[in-house]
Amino acid sequence: MALLIDILLLVVGFVLLIKGAAFLVDGASSLALRFKISPIVIGLTIVSFGTSAPELVVNVVAAIQGNAALSFGNIIGSNIINILLILGIAAIIRPLHAQKGTVWREIPFSLMAVLVLLLMCNDVFFAGYPDLLSRSDGLILLLFFIIFIVYTFGIPKIKVDALPDIKSYSMMKIGAFLIVGLCGLLLGGKIVVDRAVTIARYLGMSDRLIGLTIIAIGTSLPELFTSAVAAFKNKVEIAIGNVVGSNIFNIFFILGLTSFIRPLPFVAEQNIDLIVLLVASVALFGSVFIGRRHRINRWEAAAFLTLYVAYAIFLFNA
Repeated sequence: MALLIDILLLVVGFVLLIKGAAFLVDGASSLALRFKISPIVIGLTIVSFGTSAPELVVNVVAAIQGNAALSFGNIIGSNIINILLILGIAAIIRPLHAQKGTVWREIPFSLMAVLVLLLMCNDVFFAGYPDLLSRSDGLILLLFFIIFIVYTFGIPKIKVDALPDIKSYSMMKIGAFLIVGLCGLLLGGKIVVDRAVTIARYLGMSDRLIGLTIIAIGTSLPELFTSAVAAFKNKVEIAIGNVVGSNIFNIFFILGLTSFIRPLPFVAEQNIDLIVLLVASVALFGSVFIGRRHRINRWEAAAFLTLYVAYAIFLFNA
């Protein structure tokens, strides 16, 4: 009976995520139209930060409780899922065309975030210190995040007629869409994660594996549904910006804040996951140059999904 209730609550969580994503995309797109802001900026900020809120909540709680494995697994796993699974699904729905600025600035910035984290987590090889994401490391990550925010709002505005398919709503309606969308995403994500963790505990999974799979997938569901809906509605810049912005936000802000609250010990085993994330980030950067320029095609999306399935199989058999 308890298992049946968990399954029913999972369904409720999925419904909230789907509807929340639809409201968020519509509200964010209309906001871009009203203020002549590039959709990529909306995707990189409002949408990506909003959909990363579940990761933020999970990590802060995990840090306070001293669960470093869950904190790292949540962020690293979520970023891998964002690229390989979410962009893979979104590009299957509709091939994603990336703006020149996204190709040469935002995507490389997300790649740099992975490299910075990889170096910080392996101090023992470079400075002889124990592997630890310290408070000073967290402060450096937060400074990188500030640089990213300053850059993002320097992206030029657009002409109103550049967004002909987006509906114009009043500010009150836009605000309602954003609030309802974010609430739906947060509540839906919490319900799904809580029920999934309960089931995972029954199966005797480790904290690292739970963080990399159940928690990472659960907290990435807002990005998944938001990007999928954005791709379906042909708002591909929001789909790409959501994923790239979330990955940057996850590392520079969430891990920065988490490690600043409480230093996070890092074990060598987690380097495997970081290397997979690095490979995924390089693959994302390379995909916009292979085939049609600045575009993630369906065959590339299929390759992303295949790589994620292979990684998931490795995790459950390691």
